[in-house]
Amino acid sequence: MISVPAGVVCITGCSRGLGRAMALAFARLGWQVAGCARTVEAIATLAEDLGNPHIFQAVDVTKDAAMQSFAKTVIDNLGAPNLLVNNAALINANAPLKDISPEEFANILAVNLGGVHHSIRAFLPAMEDAERGVIVNFSSYWGRSTAPEVAPYCSTKWAIEGLTQALSQELPIGLAAVAFNPGIIDTDMLRSCFGETAGDYHSPEEWAKKAVPALANLGPKDNGSSVTAP
Repeated sequence: MISVPAGVVCITGCSRGLGRAMALAFARLGWQVAGCARTVEAIATLAEDLGNPHIFQAVDVTKDAAMQSFAKTVIDNLGAPNLLVNNAALINANAPLKDISPEEFANILAVNLGGVHHSIRAFLPAMEDAERGVIVNFSSYWGRSTAPEVAPYCSTKWAIEGLTQALSQELPIGLAAVAFNPGIIDTDMLRSCFGETAGDYHSPEEWAKKAVPALANLGPKDNGSSVTAP
């Protein structure tokens, strides 16, 4: 794989799981990392672990004003991201669709779709001004297939595929939007569905060794692509 110069990466949902693993891996590659998540304590720990010049803030991606404020801090201090990774997501507790409450369904939509919209709104103008950058929207195997008892999650990830395709058609030359399926990894989210059998899959840290270089190598040529992690 061809190496690319380090730049600025912004990752939502970076306090645990894949998000945290990506933040640590990008930092090791020399990237400046900005990240946000809702859990104050976990974000503080990550900020302490990585230190300057990285930027981490507790932010609720469902709040547009909060994302705008976070983006301003990142852009003012690090510049427009070379790579914007929209990773923050929730999954419903396993249940038939008829048993999912309207409140739970709405919350999943607010994070998995609304949060991506807020992130794009907050960062894309600066990326357009810089005339470069890649927006990576995390999809899923369940954004390209389905399973019972996770219909709300599936619906949001199928929507991410469509949102990304439409966005790719709006972007100016030099930018790209990519839907990225991370694969099956042993995370808390997977354990909520698979239970202990999630342990049969790679840890986030093992996954990041190959996935982060793949993300770092995305560019304008990949605009509109649906990619699966190596």
